[in-house]
Amino acid sequence: MTNMSVVTTFILTGLPHAPELDTLLFGIFLVIYVLTVLGNLLILLVIIVNPHLHTPMYYFLTNLSFIDMWFSTVTVPKMLMTLVSPEGSPISFPSCVAQLYSFHFLGSTECFLYTVMAYDRFLAISYPLRYASMMSGRVCAILATTTWLSGSLHSAVQTTLTFLLPFCGPNQIQHYFCDAPPILKLACADTSTVEMVIFVNIGVVASGCFLLIVLSYVSIVHSILKIHTSEGRWRAFQTCASHCTVVLCFFVPCVFIYLRPGSKEAMDRIVAVFYTVMTPLLNPVVYTLRNKEVKKALLKLKDKVVYLQS
Repeated sequence: MTNMSVVTTFILTGLPHAPELDTLLFGIFLVIYVLTVLGNLLILLVIIVNPHLHTPMYYFLTNLSFIDMWFSTVTVPKMLMTLVSPEGSPISFPSCVAQLYSFHFLGSTECFLYTVMAYDRFLAISYPLRYASMMSGRVCAILATTTWLSGSLHSAVQTTLTFLLPFCGPNQIQHYFCDAPPILKLACADTSTVEMVIFVNIGVVASGCFLLIVLSYVSIVHSILKIHTSEGRWRAFQTCASHCTVVLCFFVPCVFIYLRPGSKEAMDRIVAVFYTVMTPLLNPVVYTLRNKEVKKALLKLKDKVVYLQS
C-alpha cells in the first residue's frame, strides 16, 4: 500500500483530567520523571563501579535500568508538554514515527529482558553449582544482544504497518504519546487487517514471554521447596520477589491495553501511566530497597564520595 499521507503534524491531547489539575499533575509527573532518571542512573553507576556486582543478574539489571531510563524519556516529556498546553501538544509526522518506534522498541526489549532475567534466576537457584559455567559472560552478552535485536525487529513491524496507512483527515491523537491503537483510528483506510496483525504480533510476544516467565518461576518454587533450611528458602524467595513485582506491574497494564477486545481511550491513557511512568520508577526502588547487596554498594559509594570531599 502506498503512503498517501497529507497529515504533517499530529496533536497529542494528553491525559483526561480537569484543567485545574494541570499544575499539580505537571509537578507530580516531573518529580517522578526526575527520580526515575536519577534512580536508574544511580543503579548503573553503582553496578559499574562495584566489582562484587559484576554478575549475570546485575549485568541484566544494568540493561533494564538503561531501558527504563529511556523508556520514560520517550513518553513523559511529551506528557508534560500536553499539561502546559490546553490545545494539546503538536508532534510532527516523522517525530511521531520515531516515538512509536522507540516506545515499542524499548517496551518489547524490556519484555524479552524480563524473560531472560527469569531464566537467569531459574539457573541460579536450580543449578547453583553449574550456574557460573552455564551463565558465562559470553552467554550473558548473547542473551542481552538477542533481546535488543528482537525488540528492534518487533518494533519495526509495528511501526511500518501503522505508518504505511494513509492519514488525510483528523490529526488529534487521543493519548499523551504516539501509540498504534489511537493512531490507527485516524487512518483514512480500513485498518482491520493491520489491527489484527499488530494484535497477533503483540499477543505472541507478550503471552510467549509471560508463559516462559511463569514456567521459570514454577520451576524456581519447586527448587526452593527442596531447600532444607528456612533461611535458605527465605533468601531464595527474596531474590525473586523484586523481579516478580516489576514483571506484574509491566505485563498486566500491557495486556489490558493491547490484548482486550474493544478500546476505551480515556481508560487506556490512564492505565498506560502504570507501565510508562510507574514501572520505570519501580525498578530502582524495588531493586535497591529490597536488595542487600545493592544497599551495601550504595553505602560504599556514599563513603567514597564523602572521603573525596573531605
